[in-house]
Order: sequence, then C-alpha cells, then structure tokens
Amino acid sequence: MSATPTRAAAMPGSRAWLNSLFVDHALLRVSWRNWGVVESGRLYRSNHPLPWQLRDAQHRLGLRTVINLRGERRDCGSDRLGRAAAAAAGLVHVDAPFESRGAPHKDRILRLAEVFASVPEPILIHCKSGADRTGLAAGLWLLLQGRPVGQAMAQLTLRHGHIRQGKTGILDAFFARYAAATRVAPKPFLEWVREDYEEAALRRDFTSQPWADRLLDGILRRE
Repeated sequence: MSATPTRAAAMPGSRAWLNSLFVDHALLRVSWRNWGVVESGRLYRSNHPLPWQLRDAQHRLGLRTVINLRGERRDCGSDRLGRAAAAAAGLVHVDAPFESRGAPHKDRILRLAEVFASVPEPILIHCKSGADRTGLAAGLWLLLQGRPVGQAMAQLTLRHGHIRQGKTGILDAFFARYAAATRVAPKPFLEWVREDYEEAALRRDFTSQPWADRLLDGILRRE
C-alpha cells in the first residue's frame, strides 16, 4: 500500500471497456451509482466507479483517495479503467480486498484500519455493487471513529442492495457479535478484534436462508 499517487499510465483500450461494460456489468453502473455519504468531507461509498464518475467525485468533493475493496483483478476491465483513471487524476489508490460472504478476516480488518489512518481524506470506498463489502468497510470506519455499533450496522441496508438473510448476512452477524460482546463490558473495537474476535466461531454459528442465497447467487449473481 502506497500513500502517494502513482504516475498516470496510458488509458486502457477498447477491450477493457468491453470487458467492463458487458462482463463486469458496468453498463448497469452508468446510471446506478449506489452512492452514499458516510461522513461528508471524509468518507463516501459507491459501486465500482467508471472513469468519468471518479473524475466527477474528485471535482465535486475534493476526493483524494480511492480504496478498492475488490482487490486487484488483472482480467477485469473495470479494474484496469479505475486504476488508470485514479493515476491520471493523481489520486491515491489502495487495494484492501474483503469477502462478501465470509467472516471478515482479522488481518484484513487490522490492515484496513491502518489504511484509513494513513491515506488522505476525503476517501471513496467501493466494491463491485457497493452493497456488502462497501457497507462492511463503511461500518468499520465508523467504529474506528468511536461511533456506536448501531451506526455501523446501518451501513448494511437493503437500500444499498444488501440482503442480510443470505450469505452476505454474515457481515451483519459480525457487527452484532461485537455489540453483544461489549454490551455489558464496553471494549474498544480494535482491541476486541485483536483479543476476542474468532472468525471460525462466526462462520460456525451463522446460517443463511436458502431463498436469499438463490436470489444472490442465482438471480443477482453477486460477487
């Protein structure tokens, strides 16, 4: 992770655009931004932005950093376009991959906390659809600011396309576990993550509903 912008690279060509629009479903994101303000002037959220959407956010909001929660995907046109656009705009671009259907990894939470603390604001966080991983990261940011866990959980909503009854509901269960563990004896979030959080236990205890899994995986085909 570098806290400085990378030098602008040549913009990807038509193959990247075709892959982005039709394979990565960016055609749907031309008009559907799934935009959200976590805290004005500090943190914003969206689905994977197209180059002009990124430039617009920089112009309107003074955006300085992009955190990509999908991670690097060399075969993905949207990834190539986004990196080139960020470099051309002089934005810091950081990969901080998370899963949408798995218990959040302790090491990735701790790394994201370091990223949030080190990059310049305002920040844009995004995954593919802006529903699950983006909601998780927005909630983590709020907890790192000392906000109540209820505010963090409110970042995972149906309004952004998050379906808590499916496998993606394990992200809600993560926040709920922190809330339950610290209800009687409050504990700073990162201290709880380091000392008490057990990924395996969360995976063991969480159960999704089959109808919601069919909706997510068979119809919506979420990443």
